[in-house]
Amino acid sequence: MSDTGALVYVVDDDASSREGVTRLIRSAGLMAMSFSSGEEFLAAPRPNTPGCLVLDMNLPGVSGLEVQQELAKAGTPIPIVFLTGHGDIPLTVRAVRAGAVDFLTKPVDDEALLSTIHRCITSYFDKELPPDRNCGNGEACEEKRKLTFEKLYLEDEIRSELMFEEIVGRGEALRRVLEDVKTVAPADSTVLINGETGTGKELIARAVHNLSARKSGPFVKVNCAAIPASLLESELFGHEKGSFTGAVAQKLGRFELAHHGTLFLDEIGEMPIELQSKLLRAIQDQEFERVGGTRTIRTDVRFVAATNRDLKKMVEENKFRADLYYRLHVFPVHVPRLRDRREDIPLLTRYFVQKHAKRMGKNIDTIPTPVLSALTQYDWPGNIRELQNVLERSVILTHGNVLQVAMLPELVGKTDSCISLVASLTEPENTERESILRALEKARGQVGGPDGAAACMGLKRTTLQSRMRKYNIARQFS
Repeated sequence: MSDTGALVYVVDDDASSREGVTRLIRSAGLMAMSFSSGEEFLAAPRPNTPGCLVLDMNLPGVSGLEVQQELAKAGTPIPIVFLTGHGDIPLTVRAVRAGAVDFLTKPVDDEALLSTIHRCITSYFDKELPPDRNCGNGEACEEKRKLTFEKLYLEDEIRSELMFEEIVGRGEALRRVLEDVKTVAPADSTVLINGETGTGKELIARAVHNLSARKSGPFVKVNCAAIPASLLESELFGHEKGSFTGAVAQKLGRFELAHHGTLFLDEIGEMPIELQSKLLRAIQDQEFERVGGTRTIRTDVRFVAATNRDLKKMVEENKFRADLYYRLHVFPVHVPRLRDRREDIPLLTRYFVQKHAKRMGKNIDTIPTPVLSALTQYDWPGNIRELQNVLERSVILTHGNVLQVAMLPELVGKTDSCISLVASLTEPENTERESILRALEKARGQVGGPDGAAACMGLKRTTLQSRMRKYNIARQFS
């Protein structure tokens, strides 16, 4: 993110929280000013610079809600994001109704806060900087051009975060896949996604749909392996009343339901060969007849198919129609195995632990370094699905804030030393201090970032910094 002019104000009486949020904002390339009270913020001169206000609701003296009211009286158009404890939510809802952009519950997730700040700044531009076609070459117009550039950049950042939903990872292998998705999505061409079981092929298919012109239409999926061959034709194309025993009413097939949208044919390699010719015609001509019907029905559907099979080899063995294969193989996308993108395993681990811990009402904020190392070294034959299942089981078994991993037998055999280190993290403080020192040493003193000690330990950067201060090691490595 550029730092051209965007300024964020942070008002929080908690010094640790205020400093952590301020550092986070600056690490994202924005300017930040912090205040310890509402009175201090309201009394301070503020430059005429776009940005937003990150405001603690439960301030001593002048409360967050009163700060909002004072700004409204003064006609100061600054978007506000409230930080709140669980007990403050009714007050914060009032604040949002009064014009605040959003509220986030403490402890605040770094990514959620940055995303909301991006939205704040964008809303400021939308309100304050209408197009000016008469702008010349003066300094004011140059500043406007800079601010417009910043707005476009922020909007692009927001789109990037939303377009791939739950696809987690930053590695080169995944980046190439997402670039392919962004390339083919607007083209409306057929896409064939190939990859092992559990690699996330459906998420890629949804991303193709969400980035296409059909995103407002339906996304309809059919698992060709889960539906008996005798019923698959009816599921795809529908049937007329009385067309076979049990057909007591007309039924619309998935092709009709996907009209003006995307039809996702999962496990296409399991489709019976006798049904493939009808599928080929539907894809090629966008028309078909329901089972037992004579009327030709035309549709407007984009096709995305996925398989874990080698379709080319199946064609050579006469187990898959060659003409259908070439019709599907317009734009192939290969999803890498998890063992081919090991650098993403720590990110995936943190994501799934947070997801399941939230669902189960648990607070797990520590994933020990040896655990992440063991998870990263394991080959994961079941890919992301297997990793998610192991982590869900681990969250169930965890008591306290340190993740206790439910190790696979294969994993335990390779990482006996890891198990003892994991157990030790729930013991005295000097053990946790040693773990932090080892992580910092491995990261060469770097706390934040994808290669930093916080990511290595599965902690938020602000959490690790707080613990460094607790054990008096902040000066040594900060």
